[in-house]
Amino acid sequence: MNVHHPLPLLGGLSPQTFMRRHWQRKPLLIRQAIPGIQAPLDRAALFNLAGLPHVQSRLVVGADAGRGAGWTLRHGPFTRRALPALKTPGWTLLVQGVDLLAEPVHDLLNCFRFVPDARLDDVMVSYASPGGGVGPHVDSYDVFLLQVHGRRRWRIGRQQDLSLQDGVPLKILRHFEPEQSYDLEPGDMLYLPPRYAHDGVALDECMTYSIGFKAPSTGDLAAELLQRLSQDAPEVLGSALYRDPEQDAAQEPAAIPDALAQFARQALERALQDPLVLARNLGEHLTEPKPWVWFDEADGMPLAGAVQLDRRSRMMYDRNHVFINGESYRASGPDARLMRHLADQRNLDARALARASQGARELLQSWCDAGWLHVL
Repeated sequence: MNVHHPLPLLGGLSPQTFMRRHWQRKPLLIRQAIPGIQAPLDRAALFNLAGLPHVQSRLVVGADAGRGAGWTLRHGPFTRRALPALKTPGWTLLVQGVDLLAEPVHDLLNCFRFVPDARLDDVMVSYASPGGGVGPHVDSYDVFLLQVHGRRRWRIGRQQDLSLQDGVPLKILRHFEPEQSYDLEPGDMLYLPPRYAHDGVALDECMTYSIGFKAPSTGDLAAELLQRLSQDAPEVLGSALYRDPEQDAAQEPAAIPDALAQFARQALERALQDPLVLARNLGEHLTEPKPWVWFDEADGMPLAGAVQLDRRSRMMYDRNHVFINGESYRASGPDARLMRHLADQRNLDARALARASQGARELLQSWCDAGWLHVL
């Protein structure tokens, strides 16, 4: 992708200009971002996904929808009979991770790879009957709201009061103060940065694709990395014992010795001393498949011709490593360039594959056997 080339997807802005002007800064409404769009999944296909046990789905029925009830939330899987009738107003079906479940949706996601893969969360598909929505709320992530069928009205605002309604199973703002309102038709798209309040209501039967990019919090990321470091600590630090031959007789036996506290501090410093340890753990974390993802093994498929990453594979790299699906490999030289090309383009043609070393080919073959990579 040429990041300096204007894109209709971004309203004629180049990806570079969009990132500088709007990303994490301010909303952008794009009329006909994808002209003539056809829903990659029709209603029946989406309902079928919502019925699968490994798929995350939710059903939201709005307040006063049909019978004067308050907001309700249920989690799937859902049989078709468990969903409201199509003519019933005010309900929404949300299906998460559809980019990992359907190739056409994954292809759509590739249009947004001007944002680093490390930031990607997933593509959520929302189906709504007229009047359906999930209430005014704020998100902690960047999102592109792409209308693929029907019409939806979005009201947005820079919300100051983030207090939530009581007794509601959803995080709905108590005092929503919209500043702008847009009616989106198929092909239109709205970008919203984090913490921008929004409320989308279906004007008729509609489907909206939410392409979300999540940012880890400092606490969550530190907790994950510390947990991973703790698993490596015995091997990295060895089993040297604390020694205190100079310890005096304790007059205050409950006091923790300063020398022991220093010993603990030095152990942590040593665990972080090698910068590659932290980098390796970060890359493994960022490429870890979601818990419900699995791959179809393909033992015996010979590595020949072009290859392509499975849509569920997460592959990234840094200066010293290549990461795929939670595993890390040290990489340098021509093989590293080959693997980085695979991660960026998600495929290798036959000529590129022919240049791989024997070791790289064996590694790629193991990925094929695991179902992470496919021969075309």
